[in-house]
Amino acid sequence: MTESDPAPAVLTERRGSVLLITINRPEVRNAVNGQVAEGMAIALDELDADAELTVGIVTGAGGFFCAGMDLGAFAKGERPWFADRGFAGITQRAAKKPLIAAIEGFAVAGGLEIALSCDMIVAATGAKMGIPESKRSLIAAGGALLRMPRRMPYHVVMELALTGDPLPAERFHEFGIVNRIAEKGQAVDVALELAAAIAKNGPLSLIVSKQIVQEQQDWTLENMWEKQGELAGPVMMSQDAKEGAIAFKEKRDPVWQGK
Repeated sequence: MTESDPAPAVLTERRGSVLLITINRPEVRNAVNGQVAEGMAIALDELDADAELTVGIVTGAGGFFCAGMDLGAFAKGERPWFADRGFAGITQRAAKKPLIAAIEGFAVAGGLEIALSCDMIVAATGAKMGIPESKRSLIAAGGALLRMPRRMPYHVVMELALTGDPLPAERFHEFGIVNRIAEKGQAVDVALELAAAIAKNGPLSLIVSKQIVQEQQDWTLENMWEKQGELAGPVMMSQDAKEGAIAFKEKRDPVWQGK
């Protein structure tokens, strides 16, 4: 990249088995345009395709997470969606592998929807989170109105959706939406600690455990054990499952093969 070339809208950095994905448009508070959506989709493809990567962390540059859709680009007709991954290249189809959102400053509108697309959230003290779309006669259609009612109390979701006012990350932590509160400037570091704890575990187990938790909401009482067995069975019979048992017996760390 030369001095005249624009910086990539999304940056990726490998930290061992963790892929750090950074929305890199701090000059517009990391607002999502078409380049962000494409860059995010490419990063998630990289995470899922590389056997050496186990966990992804999504964050933002410049001391804040994301202000949502780039309204200027939207007004000009630009679509911040990417294929079947949806808004920001993540909200309709994220990664098969675990994802952690690391929030500094604020995650509002589509920014919160990106965070909700992740499996865990780490937020810095005092970070603001909300869906202000109603203030602009828009709809939080990137997943917030679908995901939050399944994870938060009805009346709290209604307040967020209808007033458009944000709440501090500490309140989201009380509701169980935020996993960990970090000191300001430390969200990525705390997310890396969480990712390290996850990355020690069997990669097949991580992927299928995530899949079961996500899909079981649509299973009936009659078929839920069958559905779970179809997904869990191959993992339970894998070489990694055998290695896990042997390593436990031998009191050593397992060596995963991903098969």
